[in-house]
Amino acid sequence: MSVRIVDFQPDHAPAFRILNEAWIGRHFAIEDKDREVLDDPVGKILAKGGRIFMALTQDDAPVGCVAMIPMADGGFEVAKMTVAESQRGAGLGRALMQACIDAAAQAGAPRLYLETNSALAPARSLYRAMGFADLPAQPTAYARCDVWMERRLR
Repeated sequence: MSVRIVDFQPDHAPAFRILNEAWIGRHFAIEDKDREVLDDPVGKILAKGGRIFMALTQDDAPVGCVAMIPMADGGFEVAKMTVAESQRGAGLGRALMQACIDAAAQAGAPRLYLETNSALAPARSLYRAMGFADLPAQPTAYARCDVWMERRLR
């Protein structure tokens, strides 16, 4: 199945929420910070200078997403990255992360940063394969976070 990565449009908001609620709810509790972003991706991400990429099938069905949230140091936090269960193993996570790397580099960002959980081994393997390295613990709004990573871009 052919899938393309596109910039988020406001009509993607329900799919962005549903895709993320599915993976978070499968592994963890949905937290207040999740709800804040999932209920208002335009206001909490795009209006602040961030980006969201959606993976769409030929029929425009959303099957993946990832957000880039601006950080105070000019970098971006990679957040809310997921691929629908039916599409896992097809390289969509890699394509979504590459879209973030390319967009951040084009914006002149010094780094990409992310927070994750040690139980998410496939995600952590992807991040390492995409050039992310572990960081010491950082302040976080997420109770589930126990792994911090970054990829330097310059």
